Amino acid sequence: MDERDGLHGLYFEDLEIGLSGSYGKTVTETDIVMFAGITGDTNPVHLNQDYAATTMFEGRIAHGMLSAGFISTVLGTRLPGPGTIYLSQNLQFKAPVRIGDTVTARVTVRELIPAKKRAIMETNCYVGDRCVISGEATVMVPSRA
Repeated sequence: MDERDGLHGLYFEDLEIGLSGSYGKTVTETDIVMFAGITGDTNPVHLNQDYAATTMFEGRIAHGMLSAGFISTVLGTRLPGPGTIYLSQNLQFKAPVRIGDTVTARVTVRELIPAKKRAIMETNCYVGDRCVISGEATVMVPSRA
């Protein structure tokens, strides 16, 4: 099939160190409530302003995994894109994300493992210039061979 059919992203042979892709989304009240409903994570720091005001965050924050999910969006739809298989991910949550913040997930190819058709990706999320999540993912990328 043609790569432009929406069913295929980049092939392993198309990747090079430093190649990057991104996805941005403004986090809404609805996103947080829906994420809580889907996952069952009803921690009041995400849902209850009165409770959250008493925490170190002094107000509600988005689920860390909601923002981390935007990394999956990049990997599965942009870089490498459709056909990519997510194998592993590590994350460090560095700062809170709040309702109204625009989170940009940026993925950069850091290492290529040709024998296994795998790529090690730097995976970071930003609100403005502030890194709110840093991490690394390993993905398996389809090959033309």
